[in-house]
Amino acid sequence: MVNYPHQVSRKRIDTSGKSESRQVNFANRGMTFETAINDSNQYYLAHGKAVIHKKPTPVQIVKVDYPKRSRAKIVEAYFRHASTTDYSGVFKGYYIDFEAKETRQKTAMPMKNFHAHQIEHMEQVLQQRGIAFVLLHFSTLKETYLLPAQALIDFYQIDQGGKSMPIDYIRQKGFEIIMGGFPSLPYLDVVEKKLLGGDNFEK
Repeated sequence: MVNYPHQVSRKRIDTSGKSESRQVNFANRGMTFETAINDSNQYYLAHGKAVIHKKPTPVQIVKVDYPKRSRAKIVEAYFRHASTTDYSGVFKGYYIDFEAKETRQKTAMPMKNFHAHQIEHMEQVLQQRGIAFVLLHFSTLKETYLLPAQALIDFYQIDQGGKSMPIDYIRQKGFEIIMGGFPSLPYLDVVEKKLLGGDNFEK
């Protein structure tokens, strides 16, 4: 994971139509992308907004070493089966399911980061009228987007994930999330304003 830059500057438009500059300082927070998501989920839980948790990775422990009686060390283990997505939970009565990816690239998100079983899982979530999406962070650009699952699925089906997804496609089909403040990554604001109530969750 890559730490966020010390200063992130964004221009936003307030309700009066005036442009204002906002700076977010992450210097003392040492916050990675995953940490920001987990921090946000804790905020949502503490404030009664949603119950969303990171899914545990299914691991089978094979061998444990005991260098001391009070300390156990796992020396051999393997994944029981492929995991689906990173996070799941409930928000306003809706089932929420999403994956989070990060890249240093400036022009595209590598599709090798996504696997066929994850795409299939998100398709199944949409079929049950759940809400599925991916959070995509471009660390070099300091930009984060929420991309609805259907847009990811459509792009993946072009060549089964063989090429990278252009950032222009993500900007067109997704929604930028301005980071900072409380919560650190207010992705549920986008979910509530853009995704709730739709069948395909597309723009």
